[in-house]
Amino acid sequence: MKRRWEGHGILAGLLTLLVLVFPAMGAAKVYIDIDAPGFQKFPIAVDVFTKGDGTTDQEGNALWFPDRLSKYLDMTGYFRIIPRSAFLEDPRKDRTKIVFSDWRTIGADYLVQGRFQSQNRRLTVEMRLYDTVRGEVLREKRFTGGSGDRKEMTIQFVNEILLALTGERGVFNTRIAYVLKRGNNSELHAIGYDGEGLERITNYGSLTLAPRWSPNGRHISFTSYKDGNPDFFVRDMKTGVGKKVAGYPGLNLSGAWSPDGRKILLTLSKDGNQELYALEVGSGHLQRLTYEYAIDVSPAWSPDGTKIAFVSNRSGSPQIYVMDSDGRNVRRLTYEGNYNTSPSWSPKGNRIAYEGVVGGAFQIFVIGVEGGTPQQLTVQGGEHKHPSWSPDGRYLAMTAKGRGGGKIAVMNANGTNLRILCEGANPAWSPFLE
Repeated sequence: MKRRWEGHGILAGLLTLLVLVFPAMGAAKVYIDIDAPGFQKFPIAVDVFTKGDGTTDQEGNALWFPDRLSKYLDMTGYFRIIPRSAFLEDPRKDRTKIVFSDWRTIGADYLVQGRFQSQNRRLTVEMRLYDTVRGEVLREKRFTGGSGDRKEMTIQFVNEILLALTGERGVFNTRIAYVLKRGNNSELHAIGYDGEGLERITNYGSLTLAPRWSPNGRHISFTSYKDGNPDFFVRDMKTGVGKKVAGYPGLNLSGAWSPDGRKILLTLSKDGNQELYALEVGSGHLQRLTYEYAIDVSPAWSPDGTKIAFVSNRSGSPQIYVMDSDGRNVRRLTYEGNYNTSPSWSPKGNRIAYEGVVGGAFQIFVIGVEGGTPQQLTVQGGEHKHPSWSPDGRYLAMTAKGRGGGKIAVMNANGTNLRILCEGANPAWSPFLE
């Protein structure tokens, strides 16, 4: 699908940052098809930042900003960072006079330059994204804040670069919840897409598993044995208050929230078999969706709320099925492989990710919502399980298991750029967070 960006977006403020938007130089239009099979990474150079008159650089901003910008751009999987050793420009000379041919010579189609000034503990930073082929400014922003706001400044400009070149912002203001096991207990934690900001969510001293975010990111649902039974809880992430919502005898396993946040899918065994139910958050009304002698588990909503993907062994082995949100019109989706589970519906609505056994190990696959031939995304050594989409549908989080145990990993939706974040399992990617 071809993406188009034209003009300038509105940059949302984070923390106490003041953001001023400069007009564009030229009517730049960038057309990039990042979903094409032959997509090549954007070659980009991030220059050393210059300092304003009378400014000292005790915090090392001249290198800190380009280093952090390069790190975040590389993290997205869409950029090829030109090494600083290849630069032809002299870092000591006047950076206001750009020789675009020098940057094109080293293979940079895009260039980021910046300037900073510090006065009375206030840091002002200007950043610009250039198209070196056209010799035009694509994005130009000024940020004002404290030295502690440098990371937010950098992330905001990376989002501006992504908007300019791909038409969508990045996922740096998202979190990934996951399960971390220690001994016989496990607790929920969360971490940022960049691998920073580790946070512990629960401290129950028991087995706690299956985190799921509400659509607005305010709540997390999960299952915990804290009271001796696998009960279903919902935690308010703002207040830190957790509440038991379902404690039927037997299994009360957390499933996905509906896109409007009004219902939560559950797997319950209260009627003697593991079946799927929809729980209304406001009223507590419980609707049974499946009636099978087989086991039905792992429900996931479609982005429009009209369909549910789930796992059932009604055909003799675990396979992915799709049904209407009221439990009608069940159809089998996967036919290749004899063990397919953990469906996760892409926010774009066109694909479902899942884990399937290949050669005795679990790997991540994607398949179209109407079926067809699945695509295997992970081929690295070890196992890859529990796929969870980023809110923009461009990335997948998963559990990567090798000799060192379970790790939380993320990769681009085409299976490239896999990187490890931290120790853990069973990730759940948050929506965009304010």
